[in-house]
Amino acid sequence: MGIQIDVVVGYPVNDEVERVLALAETVGEPVTVTFLWEGREEAERAVLVPAATLALWEHWAPTAYPTSVAGDENRPVAEEPELAHPAEFGAFTLFRRRVGGRTAVAREGVVVAELLDPDEAHWLQEKARDVRQGFMDPKQKAAFEEFLARQAPLEEH
Repeated sequence: MGIQIDVVVGYPVNDEVERVLALAETVGEPVTVTFLWEGREEAERAVLVPAATLALWEHWAPTAYPTSVAGDENRPVAEEPELAHPAEFGAFTLFRRRVGGRTAVAREGVVVAELLDPDEAHWLQEKARDVRQGFMDPKQKAAFEEFLARQAPLEEH
């Protein structure tokens, strides 16, 4: 899916984060990012999806990403993220949502991308593709029906 980039993110604000956000906005494709936050032992993987791409996926995906999958009953309940001030990285501001785990990335007051869990991004992309491939716009559908109507009936043997 898209481009894969590994980024080491530290505190104070790191120019690398701003460069990655700008890259995703410029490329217009999903960018897989691994954040190694200073002070945390585990890396955080996310997919940075440009806003227009996410809007397209969500338009075609027939349902929302399932919050639980069969077999998840034994998993520990994830803690709700703590409310924090938006994080600023140069021209970009990250707004982490407390529900759903997404992080909106804004530049000059406009959301330009979102950080999604890699599984959610993959699921959305696949569902959107599957639905889109089976869709015909009304003009295309009418032309196809007209074409079929002109065909001679198949003779049974």
